[in-house]
Amino acid sequence: MNKKKVLVIKIGGNSIDNPHELVPFLETIATIKTPFILVHGGGKLATDLAEKLNIPQQLIDGRRITDVETIKIATMVYAGYINKNIVALLQKNNKNSIGLSGADANLIQTTKRVHPTIDYGFVGDLHTTSVNIDFLENLILSGLTPVINAITHDGNGVLLNTNADAIANALAVSLASKYEVSLLYCFEKKGVLYEPSNDDSVIHELNHQQFEELKEQGIISKGMLPKLDNCFHALQNGVQTIAILKATTILGFLNQTTHEYTSIIK
Repeated sequence: MNKKKVLVIKIGGNSIDNPHELVPFLETIATIKTPFILVHGGGKLATDLAEKLNIPQQLIDGRRITDVETIKIATMVYAGYINKNIVALLQKNNKNSIGLSGADANLIQTTKRVHPTIDYGFVGDLHTTSVNIDFLENLILSGLTPVINAITHDGNGVLLNTNADAIANALAVSLASKYEVSLLYCFEKKGVLYEPSNDDSVIHELNHQQFEELKEQGIISKGMLPKLDNCFHALQNGVQTIAILKATTILGFLNQTTHEYTSIIK
């Protein structure tokens, strides 16, 4: 028996901060007939608000140190403004959606990060049973489109800031036993690049051996490393199709009319 298809779409980078990119992206995905889950973070807006409130922010290797004041800001921005703005725009385009944090319906439960040398504060790490798969499947079967942000909880009343790429990965892996899952990381770039400053230097296909070699050479670095680690983890755990692509070209990829602005993970 063939499995039904589900898409897990993660929108990030400047595409979520810029309404000139976000609005047409949401108009486009609202036309997709295959059931999908949309995952988002929203780091720049949180940083901007923190600056306005004079709350210092600290990033280590692209990961936010989330102290008491920062988890308040992250919750306001991710679970509040960005999440509800996306839901409202999808509703405008006749895609019935529901905005959720990990705390809602116990959707995603995480554990507070423990690190030998760094106190990340209120940062959540996922584990194999983090996702409430039954609730998620009920939403899909009901025809609702879940819009999931990066705020999770620990089951003891504490909210945690969790990497949105990792959340998309966990959702895709959790669904892979029941569905044919495609995991799509969408942002403003045209894919994984040989040269970060050259948007036309796209690596159109990338396997794990190539990834390790390019990482060793320093060609792939910084924020792309955890993203690709998530991709290969998903590939090894039953997710059928994984791609990193320019957000505006998602329909071309899904309709198999263009892979020009896409990196496919093999």
